[in-house]
Amino acid sequence: MLRILLLLIAISFLSPVWAKPQELYVGVLANWGDQQAIARWTPMMDYLNEHVPDTRFHVYPGNFVALNQAMESGKIQFIITNPGQYLYLSNQFPLSWLATMRSRRHNGATSAIGSAIIVRADSDYRTLYDLKQKSIAASDPHALGGYQATIGLMHKLGMDTNNYFKEIKFLGFPLDPLLYQVRDGNVDAAITPLCTFEDMVERGLIKEDEFRILNPSRPEGFDCQCSTKLYPNWSFAASESVDIELSKHITQALMDLPSEHPAAIQANLKGWTSPISQLAVIQLFSELHVEVSDVNRWDTLLNWLNDNRHWGGLAILLFIVATVYHLWIEYRFHQKSESLIESERQLKQQELALEKLQSTAIIGEIGAGLAHEINQPIAAVTSYSEGALMRMENNQPMDEEKTIELLTKIHQQSTRAGEVVHRIRGLLKRKEAVMVDVNLLSLIDESVSLLKIELARHDISIETSTKGEPFFITADRVGLMQVLINLIKNSIDAISDSEREGTIKRPKIVIAMEFKEHQVDVSIIDNGPGLPEESDALMATFYTTKENGLGLGLAICNEVIKEHEGTFSLTNRQDISSGCIAKICLKKEALSKK
Repeated sequence: MLRILLLLIAISFLSPVWAKPQELYVGVLANWGDQQAIARWTPMMDYLNEHVPDTRFHVYPGNFVALNQAMESGKIQFIITNPGQYLYLSNQFPLSWLATMRSRRHNGATSAIGSAIIVRADSDYRTLYDLKQKSIAASDPHALGGYQATIGLMHKLGMDTNNYFKEIKFLGFPLDPLLYQVRDGNVDAAITPLCTFEDMVERGLIKEDEFRILNPSRPEGFDCQCSTKLYPNWSFAASESVDIELSKHITQALMDLPSEHPAAIQANLKGWTSPISQLAVIQLFSELHVEVSDVNRWDTLLNWLNDNRHWGGLAILLFIVATVYHLWIEYRFHQKSESLIESERQLKQQELALEKLQSTAIIGEIGAGLAHEINQPIAAVTSYSEGALMRMENNQPMDEEKTIELLTKIHQQSTRAGEVVHRIRGLLKRKEAVMVDVNLLSLIDESVSLLKIELARHDISIETSTKGEPFFITADRVGLMQVLINLIKNSIDAISDSEREGTIKRPKIVIAMEFKEHQVDVSIIDNGPGLPEESDALMATFYTTKENGLGLGLAICNEVIKEHEGTFSLTNRQDISSGCIAKICLKKEALSKK
């Protein structure tokens, strides 16, 4: 028990060590590029890590568009930026100011954002009025100190800010290219944030005597010249996702930052103070009619393309190529689809033509039997009619009962002849399958009757057997009759070949039907020589073992049974006798009938 207690105490002491610090990201406006922003603000993040427990702060540098997108996607929880962007973001996402920066180089001033309008020293430009229809460079349309403060000044002077300049080039960050564009004569003037000119001179990037500031003024206590009114300084803001207690800890840490702390020196500030009023910025935006409540996605895209011209051009090219390729693929697919549909239609027509050819071949082979079948009823009709005529010519009396009996016999024989002709026409004119209810027993009897003469000529006996309770099936009557005739004729041919060789003493064909609950199995069993090849080879189209065969019979049988959603198989007999078994399995009710 004591060990367990000691273990729990140890865990309670170690749990803060094991707790994973909360990862927090602070977006900072990178006026001079991402690397400079990281170097400037990383010591401030280290300071917060020390004074705010269980946290780990990271710098997330970016321009206006990047920070807007990062805030929208939740990649950053805090932001250090100017009041212009704060007001823009606060209308999209709930934000709260934690502290306002005190500028280090301006004796801790909290209003240190403004614009300096810079031209070449050798130019003739002395005022803003001289820049009408001239080319201007600026950092970003949303930059309070880099553009909007100057537009506010022009608005107060009564200038038409929409059409005043010939061209405005927004170059983004860092700020160095703004003055390089003026120096190289690519633009007539540049609108830069306060102290940009002095910073670049101090770093030796430009020469002070090569440039001049329009509408210059130097507020008391400031080290830099300004062309516009000054607005509140940068501030530290938190999103609504940040816990209130955490915000309190961060605010307290910022307020406690000494002015000589390395983090404050590196960030070029003299500490932080309570958030100051943004009324001046709000009034500026109101005068300029800046719509801060709507994010213009099209402008965002254009700005991104402007900042990433090469990647944007490549993306547009890839999109165009992909669109053209997609349209070409669709066109080719449409062509291929039409070709396949036409090919399928032609194959179906050819399949029906082959079936008709096979049916014609079968009728040709059993022509003698068919002639006998038709001649019998015709001869009977002739005999009955001649007898009646002779009695009438000899004036022999015929009562009504005998007359009716005679006419009934003539009608029966003519009907019998018509049925034979109808069955033949059905085999020759088979088209697409028509599913109807079929009595399988009568269908087998009709098929056998068409081959009766052929069976008698080869002295082949035929038997039928039925197992189970018979029922009607859903089938294509003509197609199924063609299958049965094909299979019975194959058995006759196989037995007749064996008869010539003297290997069969009592030729016989058995048609066995087994009616099950949901299907019926029909087996045609002969005592011929059996299968000469594998069943798959025999079912192949145009493959035949007969001297004058077309190679279509078994292939057509297989296709017809597939149309009925049934199965067709050929096997050799496994009992003491030789021979072949052709088996058909058919559903009681096909899906096409449901």
